[in-house]
Amino acid sequence: MPMNPSTDSNQPKRRTITIDPVTRIEGHAKISIHLDASGAVDTARFHVTEYRGFEKFCEGRPFTEMAGITARICGICPVSHLLAAAATGDKILAVQIPPAAEKLRRLMNLAQITQSHALSFFHLSSPDFLLGWNSDPAQRNIFGLIAANPELARSGIRLRQFGQGVIEALGGRKIHAAWAVPGGVRSPMSQETRDQIRSRLPEALAIADQGLTLFKQLLDTQLREELEVFGHFPSLFMGLVSRDGHWEHASGRHCAGIRVMASDGSLVADGLREDDYSSFMAEAVEPWSYLKFPYIQALGPEAGSYRVGPLARLNLCERIGSERADRELLELRQRGGRVVTASFLYHLARLIEIVACLEQMDQLLDDPEITATHVRARAGVNCYEAVGVSEAPRGTLLHHYRVDANGLIERVNLIIATGQNNNAMNRTITQIARHYIHGHNLSEPLLNRVEAGIRCFDPCLSCSTHAAGQMPMRVQLFGPEGELLEQLQRD
Repeated sequence: MPMNPSTDSNQPKRRTITIDPVTRIEGHAKISIHLDASGAVDTARFHVTEYRGFEKFCEGRPFTEMAGITARICGICPVSHLLAAAATGDKILAVQIPPAAEKLRRLMNLAQITQSHALSFFHLSSPDFLLGWNSDPAQRNIFGLIAANPELARSGIRLRQFGQGVIEALGGRKIHAAWAVPGGVRSPMSQETRDQIRSRLPEALAIADQGLTLFKQLLDTQLREELEVFGHFPSLFMGLVSRDGHWEHASGRHCAGIRVMASDGSLVADGLREDDYSSFMAEAVEPWSYLKFPYIQALGPEAGSYRVGPLARLNLCERIGSERADRELLELRQRGGRVVTASFLYHLARLIEIVACLEQMDQLLDDPEITATHVRARAGVNCYEAVGVSEAPRGTLLHHYRVDANGLIERVNLIIATGQNNNAMNRTITQIARHYIHGHNLSEPLLNRVEAGIRCFDPCLSCSTHAAGQMPMRVQLFGPEGELLEQLQRD
């Protein structure tokens, strides 16, 4: 974490601290912390420094290939893109997929959320909690955790392995399983596969319970300060809910659409259709990041800023709909209020969602229809433009395609969960930096806390940087005394 002093063109005495790279996240980013002349933190910025162009090179491809192509955007959450692409393809075909196919897709998404949340909590974030913010950074990682607490590390690996095993059992591969297709899925599930998955559920639930017990103990003893300063602020929350107001993770028969809730619990909007996202969502851009800043259009960039992901989904629902998870949801709300605004509790929300996923997987496996062999509806191009939606581990994911009469892609727009949390991530690291950094009291543990503010959101940057067209950019040339010599701007 280099601490690089730099000079601001308007305030020559200002200093900038740079954290580069941000560690234990998926993708490449850096953080800059800007100090004023007195040494107090003015602001902090989360810079996404990678750029990828899936939206452009998908053009000209058959829409039937989009599930397989977009799954390659990310090795952590390929299922999320697979399912969103398949849902968009369903609408282009204008078909209702068979009930068994819908349930199998839901099963795979539950497995995806489980394995991704397990990776985030046990591998990427828990070294901070269990080894300590002040521990040696060379050991503050999964390998240090294996050395210090091999049983817990092994449990986290086993939990992620379970989720990946379900994905492999359904789709044939742990990563990039091109199994969900427009109209349904490629193959049904056998009784043997159902029995194998069910046999491993008790162990997975026991590991999730272990993680919950441990983390709640830490919240009650060692992590009280983090609750208050790691992104604790009011905002809107957005995500899917079911028709009965329960926790939802996928589009389909049970989904009521997109809900937006304020931090006081009032509904800003409900039943929004993903097809209409451009009427209620907008995206701001800043010259210092490739990641856009989505917001609720009617409220503007500041008041319309919102959070998505596990904490948002738990805030939005009335209940989850399964025994253990509902018990944990009630306890979460006892800790943080009816609408939880402390971003540090994203970690607890992930553990609760793992329990919810495992319980709902058990319910699905009990459904006799899930092994039905009719799993795909077939048709031609019946619609030239469609939007699909799914809840990725990190939040609401939208795929928007426009095709020609032959089904070839003319335009793609991907609205990624991590981008929707962008403003919240910047507010979080600013709040942390202002609390811990004063003048010259810099240390690696303090800067690690700033990094950890980003890890609350578990960002996936490979997914998030796919803006179509030209990226707004500002290039500034400074002289040796910090004076601005020349500036070029592209809007």
